[in-house]
Amino acid sequence: MNYETTMSGTMDSGMLDERQSTNRRRLIIALVVVAILAVIGAAYYFMGGSAAPAESAEEKNAQAQTVTVVAPGRETVVRAINATGTLAARREVPVGVVGEGGQVNRVYVDAGDWVRQGQVLVSVDRSVQVQQAAALEAQIGVARADLQLAQNELDRGMQLVGRGFISKADVDRKTATRDAARARVNVANAQLNETRARNARLDIRAPVSGFVLERNVETGQTVSAGSGILFRIAQDGQMELQAQLSENDLVLVSEGVPASVTPVGTDRQFTGTIWQVAPMISEQSRQGIARIALPYDRALRPGGFASVEIKAGSMTAPVLPESAVQTGREGSFVYIVGKDNKVKQRPVKVGDTTAAGLIIASGLDGTERVVLYAGGFLNPDETINPKLLKKK
Repeated sequence: MNYETTMSGTMDSGMLDERQSTNRRRLIIALVVVAILAVIGAAYYFMGGSAAPAESAEEKNAQAQTVTVVAPGRETVVRAINATGTLAARREVPVGVVGEGGQVNRVYVDAGDWVRQGQVLVSVDRSVQVQQAAALEAQIGVARADLQLAQNELDRGMQLVGRGFISKADVDRKTATRDAARARVNVANAQLNETRARNARLDIRAPVSGFVLERNVETGQTVSAGSGILFRIAQDGQMELQAQLSENDLVLVSEGVPASVTPVGTDRQFTGTIWQVAPMISEQSRQGIARIALPYDRALRPGGFASVEIKAGSMTAPVLPESAVQTGREGSFVYIVGKDNKVKQRPVKVGDTTAAGLIIASGLDGTERVVLYAGGFLNPDETINPKLLKKK
């Protein structure tokens, strides 16, 4: 009994000492950790605490991406409208059969020839008409002979009436006979002139001077009033471009505005002026036609296709390259850089396109620093390192 009690008490005392020793070691470790932290904190505060934020700001600026910006200013730019259209004769004159027609004896001109007003284009057989005219001339001779006879009888009657050989009534009848013979002469002359005029119309002549665009008749062909158009002539050789313009562009142009036309298939440019602006808009295409007068040149072929640049006046506004203008849900915008080097979105209204870039109709006064490139990779209020590009 005493042995067991003594052993139990000895074991309890040893365990208690071991537990106390472990707690002391833990306390010492905790104190050491606290002391180390305190030393580090003191060192941070006294030695480097004030310099750390400065280093962080410098690192932040160093990490900001370098972005090219430009101050666009304001430029006087010519407003140009680009369009396409079809080449045509400014005044196209169709030529057909005016008279009764007949068999074609000869065609004197071809497509591509120049003609004068009144020049014979086609001669038509007139053998029958010539005989008719000869018959009428013979009738005129007969009528004139009758007139001369009636006049002689009237003269003799006037001499005899004073002597009482014939009555006054006989003189009146002779006078009427003379007048009727004179009228028959006039009728015969009129018929002859009519026949000659008809014969003259057998020849197809150029109604105007100009350039022959089309020929649709051959020697030996029988032509009549129902034969259709035999020739097409561009009056004075003048050409035009019928440019298709939108409703907005039509408002900007007027008669006398200059334009440069480039036909398809050539790099030549022809200078012309607008001579007519369509008073109506097509309901299907919502476009109208501006007709641009052009001087004759063989490179201008009616029916061909051509592009045109129309000078529609000038304006003063900022001009930016296309890379500076972004497009979002609410329309076009640019990124401008503030004094704090942070970017912000600025909505703009884009005007016409020029060789120098896009005209900014509204939204900028030209003094702002505008992000030139990489706008699609920026976010609003992002800090950047701007690099100003001087405009030439």
